[in-house]
Amino acid sequence: MRSQEHIHNNMSAVRASDSKIEQKLAKALWNANFRYRKQYSKLPGKPDFVLIKQKIAIFCDSHFWHGYKWKKKEFEHKKNKQFWRKKIERTIQRDREVNQELKRREWKVIRFWEHEIKENIEKCIRKVKEEIKK
Repeated sequence: MRSQEHIHNNMSAVRASDSKIEQKLAKALWNANFRYRKQYSKLPGKPDFVLIKQKIAIFCDSHFWHGYKWKKKEFEHKKNKQFWRKKIERTIQRDREVNQELKRREWKVIRFWEHEIKENIEKCIRKVKEEIKK
């Protein structure tokens, strides 16, 4: 069983930006000749990447923090169940609110799950290209 200190150290090591999935997507976007802004604070939700000219906001959502398959996984937490349920469900709700606000401002929103970036980065780049063509 992991100690509280071990859990605390792991959680404090989580980065708010420039995670491995963001780095991988950044490199792929750059290699595909997309020029972007990172952590764009002028838009709601501070998108991980923004293609200003095309009005596209791109988010890299980790499974844990953004609740991938949440209805199945919400009961898997061993400790602080109420805390984690509340925290992750609020993140899911905030993601919906951010999407709605960006769409209201006529921005296109693309959200990639962690596994999509890790397993098939080319497909992610194709999705961005398709959004531009629309």
